[in-house]
Amino acid sequence: MTQFTDLGLAEQLLKALTSEGYTTPTPIQAQAIPSILQGRDLLGAAQTGTGKTAAFALPLIQRLLSQPRRMETRSVRALILSPTRELAAQIETSIRAYAQFTTIKSTVVFGGVPVGKQIRALGQHVDILVATPGRLLDLVDQRAVSLREIEYLVLDEADQMLDLGFVHALRRIATLIPKKRQTLLFSATMPKPIREIASAYLTDPVEVSVAPVATTAEKIDQRVIFTTPGEKTALLAKTLSTPDMERAIVFTRTKHGADKVVRQLEISGIKSAAIHGNKSQGQRERALGAFRDGDLRILVATDIAARGIDVDGISHVVQFDLPNVAETYVHRIGRTARAGASGMAIAFCTPEERGDLAAIEKLTRVAITPMGEVPYWDGRTPKKPPQNQGRGGRGQQGGGGRDQGRPQGERSGRPQAAKPAGGGQRSDAARHDAPRNDRPQRSEASAPRKDGGAAKEGLGGVAFLQQRTQQPRTNGARRRAN
Repeated sequence: MTQFTDLGLAEQLLKALTSEGYTTPTPIQAQAIPSILQGRDLLGAAQTGTGKTAAFALPLIQRLLSQPRRMETRSVRALILSPTRELAAQIETSIRAYAQFTTIKSTVVFGGVPVGKQIRALGQHVDILVATPGRLLDLVDQRAVSLREIEYLVLDEADQMLDLGFVHALRRIATLIPKKRQTLLFSATMPKPIREIASAYLTDPVEVSVAPVATTAEKIDQRVIFTTPGEKTALLAKTLSTPDMERAIVFTRTKHGADKVVRQLEISGIKSAAIHGNKSQGQRERALGAFRDGDLRILVATDIAARGIDVDGISHVVQFDLPNVAETYVHRIGRTARAGASGMAIAFCTPEERGDLAAIEKLTRVAITPMGEVPYWDGRTPKKPPQNQGRGGRGQQGGGGRDQGRPQGERSGRPQAAKPAGGGQRSDAARHDAPRNDRPQRSEASAPRKDGGAAKEGLGGVAFLQQRTQQPRTNGARRRAN
């Protein structure tokens, strides 16, 4: 088995790794570090929690050590771009740990905090700058930092960095740094359109992939619960109250939704905190710190926390809302089962989100296991159970009606009433005489469908009947008025 001592790393780095308790490199580290030490551009794909940060940070520090040079004031030699503040701060913390026995200095800049302290930090000697794109360009415009002497460019979570939300900032940054540089791109997912964009930033790159694109960690037990929007809150409180829910992240699609979930959980007696873009940096750091220290068991987050947040011991990831982008699902559930541990990912799916679930299953090539009952609209079972066919006669041969689909001679528990001679409509008495409980009833003993098995046939039918019977009968009212 490969050891860090086999990768040609400097003695100072090996000492730092030992002090941090690392002895064996992960697959992405073992494959990427030698190529980066050779000066090659690199495109690295690995699922979250596999050590991508060390894969680029260790060889980057070593190359800076082996090629010392004097720098102009407010210039940096290496630039690492991150999509979120939390990930940027985490990367810089890791770099400090790896460089603790060297002369390499680093700092981090991101939005949401006063800029003065960051400007003062950049006025000192800085080798490695970790930044979010927006705050970096603000500092460039204020002439607080110069990118003219950049030798190394790293884009972490490259698919999101090169997506539409960041591509314009990256294009401008690319014009501010030298063309002669070493560029490294790392991400857990690498869709084909993003690979095409990435090719514009790389020169003859080495491609390293330790897992197929968009795969999820093998030790994550993935489940889906089919529900309705109105039942989600109660379902979440029940799910989070189970004894094995040691530490969980709950993902929502919107900032307002995250705050709403926190309030609703508080009503249910469950303490939680939200982390999203509208929170101040201090609020986000306090919530994340309490969650990391174990003082807070539940963290509610938007996708700002899905990228790179490494908190030990997350047992569950709950998707209160499924993401619109399938790749985001991979990053969300990557918060659990990190560093070889196991974990569970639970997704709530409403009828409106069925398309999102299908896209996720197509991308990950995993049929997510259902928990509980499976409705007819899940896409895996017949869309209409047999007892509902022909309801109202829509699309059915012969014009049907409320009793179509029942066995002949058992339509209302009595002989069928004669129709009026003129209009072919049933009389009011014929329509209202029969009690509803005379209709055939489904069996209550049906077992919930298991993955790959037959669906529970009556579940969707009951919901369908409830919806139809609640509709106002305007046509009937009109006939009675006449």
